Amino acid sequence: ARAVHEESPRRDAPFITINCAALPEALAESELFGHRRGAFTGALEDKCGRIRAAEGGTLFLDEVGELPLNIQAKLLRFLESGECQALGESGCYRADVRVIAATHRDLHAMVREGQFREDLFYRLNIIPLEIPPLRQRSGDIPLLLQALGAELAAKHTLEQPHFDKATRERLNSYAWPGNIRELRNFCERMLVLFNGREVSLENLPAEMREPVDGGTFALPDEGIRLDELEQSMIRQALAKTFGNRSRAARLLGLSRDTLLYRLKKYAID
Repeated sequence: ARAVHEESPRRDAPFITINCAALPEALAESELFGHRRGAFTGALEDKCGRIRAAEGGTLFLDEVGELPLNIQAKLLRFLESGECQALGESGCYRADVRVIAATHRDLHAMVREGQFREDLFYRLNIIPLEIPPLRQRSGDIPLLLQALGAELAAKHTLEQPHFDKATRERLNSYAWPGNIRELRNFCERMLVLFNGREVSLENLPAEMREPVDGGTFALPDEGIRLDELEQSMIRQALAKTFGNRSRAARLLGLSRDTLLYRLKKYAID
């Protein structure tokens, strides 16, 4: 979100973030839209709210799936009309703000379950950007190790460590269940412990030292039909999850949209 903001014409305007998961429901409306002094108990002074604070710039709604339903309706009104109403104010104000939203939740499933407004979902889902987990883009690991290592080295005024070939291969095959946060923490640990030195396999954390199990499937000498195998795996995943496509996608290590594309491709009901 910050990269989108900094590479856009809005780069000189504010970049405002709000963690929707950390918003108490009673204060969510005030945090987003602002309030006037005396609007409620404890409102001792005027507050502009995050939307007004982001005027001309970008508002980043992290974990947007956690917003209470009543606040979702008011956010939808702002996205549709550009108008907001602060608590305690009789009139509305307009705000020119670009909104970027992020979530780790399956909003499709939340819409079906009535936990997220369908109209808000489609209003937000204009240009979706899915970031695959690191286990699905191992080719990025060397680039991220270098970039994060350089950033942290400058921050701590230390020299980046060097990874030998076997260690680089192991890091490339590791699943990184904690994704970018785990990778960043790993880079910082290695920087502090091995300032300017070489890191070998025995220096890695215990969970990273074990070789990755490539699985029990062995390619037959006569080969396979990959499309047939893929269809079989999809059908098995759907059977195991009783047709729940979101859970089936997680079993297969796919995004829900990717699974839906493959269901359509193979005409699987």
